[in-house]
Amino acid sequence: MSRKVYICNINTANIPRLSNEETNAILNQIKLGNVQAKEHFIYCNMRLVLSVAQRFCDTKESMDDIFQVGCVGLMKAIDNFDLTLNVRFSTYAVPMIIGEIKRFLRDSSSMRVSRSLRDTAYLVLKSKEKLSKDRADEVSLEEIASDLNLTLFEVVDAIDAISAPMSLDEAVYNDGDDKVMLLEHLADENQNSDKWIENVDLKDAVNGLGTRERQILDLRYFAGKTQMEVSDEIGISQAQVSRLEKNALEQIKRHME
Repeated sequence: MSRKVYICNINTANIPRLSNEETNAILNQIKLGNVQAKEHFIYCNMRLVLSVAQRFCDTKESMDDIFQVGCVGLMKAIDNFDLTLNVRFSTYAVPMIIGEIKRFLRDSSSMRVSRSLRDTAYLVLKSKEKLSKDRADEVSLEEIASDLNLTLFEVVDAIDAISAPMSLDEAVYNDGDDKVMLLEHLADENQNSDKWIENVDLKDAVNGLGTRERQILDLRYFAGKTQMEVSDEIGISQAQVSRLEKNALEQIKRHME
């Protein structure tokens, strides 16, 4: 007997199971434009969606939301499935459902990370895994940068981008009623909480800039270089440096307002 699970007001124990022959017959009807066959097939595969969704039960998102997003992945799998392939529908559908759920979890995150930065972070993690083989010591960021032909800044930036954010109100020490919050741990006697939060806002604003804009601000305001010197160093015109610097400063100002 199927285990009874209610999700999105659906009792999965009542969902019928389809044989391979029934699955192929219904898929053929769907390809011919039979809407009722498609709706029935979606319903019959709800248990498949649930089995995939349960892999993500440790996330902060509602299981109902994850299940519904998984159903979107199921529908995409139905629309794109090729009946001429020698593969079971479930084998094709599971990666589609997982991909849809992962996109939802990524896009619902409080932090937005560009695709290129995520790709770089993936390469960094793969490089670290490769370099760590048969080694007892920790792989340095410099070694990873050298392996990927990246700058140290690019490696650090990629790792920071995929790190889970921490709340300033999160307890870093907890012993009964004795709690130490992250904000208290980071603040010092020369920097009050308001000043610290202002600095965090500024850092967030700078992190929201593009890589080249951050590089220009770093060279201009920390290295103390002129726009012409920056132009020679990064290989663009002085006019481009001026425009990117102006845009970056305006973006930071809007963020801080």
